[in-house]
Amino acid sequence: MTRRYHSRRGNEEAPELDVTTFLNLMVVLIPFLLISAVFSRVTILELSVPRSAGGPVSKGPNFNIEVIVRKAGLEIANGSSVEAAIPKKNDQYDMHLLSEMLKRLKNRYPEKEDATVLMEPDIEYDYLIQVMDTVRGAEVKPEGIEGVEKLVLFPNISIGDAP
Repeated sequence: MTRRYHSRRGNEEAPELDVTTFLNLMVVLIPFLLISAVFSRVTILELSVPRSAGGPVSKGPNFNIEVIVRKAGLEIANGSSVEAAIPKKNDQYDMHLLSEMLKRLKNRYPEKEDATVLMEPDIEYDYLIQVMDTVRGAEVKPEGIEGVEKLVLFPNISIGDAP
């Protein structure tokens, strides 16, 4: 005599999964994310990391260009000593004078392409961007031609903290 056991669970159907609450959340969340994504903008700046003392030897000139952003003004250094100091003008950094000095350096070292921008703490981020733009290139007005041309100065920029 064999007994057969019948399971009550085998005859019942599995309960349905109620997803209406989840769908209501998605109806609200997806438009919100899409609308907020329109207003955000991502900009990427390529920066080079300074090489350590044991790194490969560069083929360029043995002259380091450092632009130091201080609260009192800008300084141009060669890695060991300050070559020039540019004080603030009307509580603003003099980017025009910095550009002129960097153009002179580029004329002396035409194959040099890297520079370092060093900043003191508590200086606004906007000044870092302005200095980096000035170090990368300058606008030059050629004689006899209308308009301006973009002159590439030192496109490979490293950033760091000022000593």
